Amino acid sequence: MADTTHTLESEGVGSQGVGAHQAGSQGAGVHGTVTTSPRSGAAAPASGASFPGPRPNPTSLLRSPAQSLAADMAAASSEGPDGVSLREIPFALQLGIRAHQGGAAADRITQVLGVALPDSAGRTTGDPDGAHCVWLSPDEFLLVDVSRTHEPGVADAAAAALDDDRPGAGRAPGQVLDLSGNRTVLELSGEPARAVLEKGCHVDLHPRAFPVGAAVSTLVGPVQMIVHRAHEDTFRLLPRSSFAEYTVRWLLDAMLEFRDPR
Repeated sequence: MADTTHTLESEGVGSQGVGAHQAGSQGAGVHGTVTTSPRSGAAAPASGASFPGPRPNPTSLLRSPAQSLAADMAAASSEGPDGVSLREIPFALQLGIRAHQGGAAADRITQVLGVALPDSAGRTTGDPDGAHCVWLSPDEFLLVDVSRTHEPGVADAAAAALDDDRPGAGRAPGQVLDLSGNRTVLELSGEPARAVLEKGCHVDLHPRAFPVGAAVSTLVGPVQMIVHRAHEDTFRLLPRSSFAEYTVRWLLDAMLEFRDPR
């Protein structure tokens, strides 16, 4: 401390001068001057300074779980009747639903979301290319909408419907949660899509056992995921986001024999 005082005094700056200098710096900051960062020495906008140009849109910074492999998926995909393609449907809306089929909660949720809950194991309801609902257990369902991206607050209306405070209504036991960040959606399509999945899927994918509209929670390779047969030659896979890259690499390897030799 003594060395610092000596240095300031030797430069002709007393304790009052230091205070005046600091006050002047604060006053100048109101007019948008630039101060120096004590760690890096780089110039940084002072308090009250304006940033040049528009602020960046936070959504532009989002990266989907398999985005880093988008180019690999495009390169591995092939056209034609014998081709197979793989792509990610990023940020698809996903709502977790807990309600007993046929109960008051299920009726209220269906009215708000516009999609009925499936009534049997392995089935889906709704539009496979829009909003549809997947059966996970007797009182657990997953609503997926591949036609729109996730937006904050989308589950609020359905959750509020369970807390109906109108006379004679009351609360219905159930739950609606936004799970859009929990899984990503991978779409495998083409005539060989079933053959690709059969290299590691733990359920029978023959149309007699797994027709269009079927969906189950199973393993593909070592990864647990939801497998949904959206169309005859189109399968949607919903792995946990943390397993997305591994799943894509597994599928790319399984697709090798179907790649266009050109």
